Parts: sequence; structure tokens; C-alpha cells
Amino acid sequence: MKIAGRMRQRVPGLLALVFSLGVGAQQTVEVTIQDYKFLPAEVRIKAGDTVKWINMEKRTSHSVLFPAENGLESERMFPGESWKRVFVAPGRHEYRCGPHEEMKGVVNVD
Repeated sequence: MKIAGRMRQRVPGLLALVFSLGVGAQQTVEVTIQDYKFLPAEVRIKAGDTVKWINMEKRTSHSVLFPAENGLESERMFPGESWKRVFVAPGRHEYRCGPHEEMKGVVNVD
């Protein structure tokens, strides 16, 4: 009986350990927008992860536009604002800034 009692006490701890090890845990990767650049310009994430773009400019607004995805575009981000997107489909997702075509980036999803 003591052995069974001990096992019952350890099972919740074991379950907590399994969940804390990141089973199914998603991550958020940040990309800053500064000096008319996406930094870093290329990120690698896993399916289900989130990318968060943060506008660190002093006066300029930007957006995140995915031309190959029917023109999916974020709202304009003004200084200090951010936008997030969860990526579920593996592949290479190229993007650019809507108003500043020279600003380009890539999200690689495994």
C-alpha cells in the first residue's frame, strides 16, 4: 500500500514534468523593424509558432505583406506597435513591407 500511495503522489509531478518539457509548446519569435529593415531578415520556426513584428522606428509606419499569399497584409504599425501571425503551414514564407518594397524578409517554417 505504501508503494501505491507513493506512485499516486508522483504521477501528478510526472505529468507536470511532461507538459513543462514543451510537449506541444509554441514559441514566439520577434522581428524588429528599424532603419527600414526587418531584423533579423530571416527566421526559422516550427509549425504552430508565432512571429511578432515590432516597429521600432521613430516616425515611420510599416506593414507586413505576403504577396504569394493573396496579398495577406497586416494593418499599418506605427512606432511602438506590433503585429503577430501564427504559422501553421511548413515552407518558405517571403514577405515585404507594404509601403516600402525594398524591405524584405523570410519566415522558414519546419
